[in-house]
Amino acid sequence: MASSGRGGQAFAALLEARSTAACFQCAQARAIPFLRAATLPIQRRTYSAEAASATSATPSTQDTSPSVPAPPPVASPPDYRIRAGLLLSRPPLITSDPTPFEAAFYLYQKRLNERLTGGFRRNVYFKPDTMLALDWRLQMRHRKGTPARDIGHYHGGKGAAGFGGATAWDDEFLINDPEAAQLTNPDQLRERIISDADLRVSEDGETLAEADRVRVERPQPRYTAADEANDTQRLDRKLDRTLYLVVQALDGTWSFPAADVRTDENLHETASRALASAAGVNMNTWIVGRVPVAHVVRQVTPTKEEAFSSEKTFLLKGRIMAGQADLAKNTLGVKAFQWLTKEELALQLPKHYYTSVKNAMPAR
Repeated sequence: MASSGRGGQAFAALLEARSTAACFQCAQARAIPFLRAATLPIQRRTYSAEAASATSATPSTQDTSPSVPAPPPVASPPDYRIRAGLLLSRPPLITSDPTPFEAAFYLYQKRLNERLTGGFRRNVYFKPDTMLALDWRLQMRHRKGTPARDIGHYHGGKGAAGFGGATAWDDEFLINDPEAAQLTNPDQLRERIISDADLRVSEDGETLAEADRVRVERPQPRYTAADEANDTQRLDRKLDRTLYLVVQALDGTWSFPAADVRTDENLHETASRALASAAGVNMNTWIVGRVPVAHVVRQVTPTKEEAFSSEKTFLLKGRIMAGQADLAKNTLGVKAFQWLTKEELALQLPKHYYTSVKNAMPAR
């Protein structure tokens, strides 16, 4: 029997199964899986409202034969627009300053370690009557016999005379002790350790004056010129915090770079395109994953061109490794950008926008 279309194929399969089965019910049981696969349309879920509209407007090509069930009706297109954006961040570059409690706890741990470890063997590290041995002797005299550089004047559990004196376990500071304030202040403690590494003895074994000491190289400051000028467009500010890129639209509102999702795009592809369209291509970035970390729902006013009453923006997480934003050739109408911390975003972003994304950003 000649047949055409999926309905004809299903009918032929039913006849073939009936000819090899013991009864009509067995033939139906064998042919049902093929009938379902041949008659039911493939369901695809679209990201954008544009694709949903195209699906609903496409005429059905299914066979309308009475023996073939009609396909299920296609849902009407949504009345919202889907957008995707990138929550691009620069991670912290240095560690954060310790809290007062952390500084006091670290000092206590240092003194406890000094008390429980063995004594420092000078003859293991220095040859007698050398420049380094003489310099070490001057440092010990300056620290009043304490080998460690950052625990203050402390005897390490040996007592005042080295025989378990009364001050052997006196390793706690009183409240408002000036020495404790110096040892727990990060800036003063850092300078204390660095200055202690300066050579105080010349190659001839003579003690050098303060101005003639051989200085070691100092590290770069933790606070940069961008911090002093409060330049929010530079990436070398707030080195101990995470910075996030936000852009300003023509109406003056701030948000993360985002764009409408096209029919042939995934969310991460739209997010990458939105970043390039808003902030240029002079950045080396990396999208961490393809799953959104936050989403924002905003009500919009329908127009003649677009009948959407709301828009949903899905934000993905990204990192910047090098480069800087450039608005010279942006195509999204962006007029300014900033790199802001989480606390600064709370003051800059709209309230409903920040409430929707704040849980996707870490405290630092």
